[in-house]
Order: sequence, then C-alpha cells, then structure tokens
Amino acid sequence: MLAKGIVGGEMAWPLIVVGVLMGIGLIMIEVRSPMLFAVGMYLPLETTFAIFLGGVIRWITDKMRDSKNFNEAQKARVENAGVLTASGFIAGEALMGIVIAVFKFKQWPLPVIFQHPPVVGGFIMLVVLAVVMVRVPDEPAPPTAIM
Repeated sequence: MLAKGIVGGEMAWPLIVVGVLMGIGLIMIEVRSPMLFAVGMYLPLETTFAIFLGGVIRWITDKMRDSKNFNEAQKARVENAGVLTASGFIAGEALMGIVIAVFKFKQWPLPVIFQHPPVVGGFIMLVVLAVVMVRVPDEPAPPTAIM
C-alpha cells in the first residue's frame, strides 16, 4: 500500500503523519525499539509473525538467564543463543518469502507443503528448534562473549 501510494501519487498522508507522531511519541517514552513497533503497524501479520516469535523466544531466554544461577559465561551463552534464534526466525521467514515470490513470479505451481502447510507439525518443529538453541550447555561461552 505504501509503495502504491508513492508510485501512484495517492499517498495516505494522514496515516503517514500519525505514524510520524507515534514514532516521536515512542521515542519520547523511551520504547526500546520503536522501529519494530512501526514495522508491525504497516506490514501484515503473516510477514511479521516470525519477528514476533523471535522476540518471544528472546524474551524467554532472557527470563531464563535471569532466573537461574548461571555464571557469566553461561549467561553470555544463553543471551547469544536467544539472539541467534530470534535472528534465525526473522531471516528464515524472509528467505521463504523470497522463495515463494520466485515461484509466483515464474508462475510455477507451489509445492504442496506451501499450499497446505502442516501448522501443528511446523509449530512443534519451531518449539523443538527453540529448545535446542536455548539449552545451556556445560561448555563455556566463546572468549568474545565473556568480555
């Protein structure tokens, strides 16, 4: 919608002004990441759900890290795993969007897994992946993470 407004000259200026004012307001109340909030306002849920899910996993790892009696190396390891998992979900969602766009652009039929994705199986796989990524191993964190 934003691209059509810019190219077609039919920009919804009231929405843009409201967005700018909300951004200024979010900065004034010191929201950690007003850009993520802004992206969530104009992109549809199916394109931002991976960002949300990554953020939830990062929040869970931060809570786990703070509630346990970890040494500094383990805390750094958990924090790194949370960041990597969140980033991986975001990047994976973006890459799959590109793959689907190529199929649609070339007018190839989508594979069956994309047409009717197994939601329950996908959710179970995401949970397994998150648990594997955020578990705390006995090995120390890399030297750069301890600093």
